[in-house]
Amino acid sequence: MSAEDLEKYETEMELQLYREYRDIVRQFDYVVETERRFYLANAVDVQPRSADGEVWFELTLTDAWVWDMYRPARFVKSVRVLTFKDVNVEKLEKPELELPNS
Repeated sequence: MSAEDLEKYETEMELQLYREYRDIVRQFDYVVETERRFYLANAVDVQPRSADGEVWFELTLTDAWVWDMYRPARFVKSVRVLTFKDVNVEKLEKPELELPNS
């Protein structure tokens, strides 16, 4: 496989992943960003931890989806994440259900 073929494959995988994200994002309540991954989840618990002057965060995500094109299964029931950098957790806005005009 040439470098060009590999780049084309990775681009196609990223596009497929974006389309999956776009189709499912409304099913989740939170967006979670760490230095390594991007998650969607319905429940998020962030606990700061420290030892020997170092601080890290322990996240527990429930009913989550992981932005990772190399994972065979991106949906997980529960996941525990340890991160040593800042964590960004955002509550997603849920638009009201709109009925079509008759």
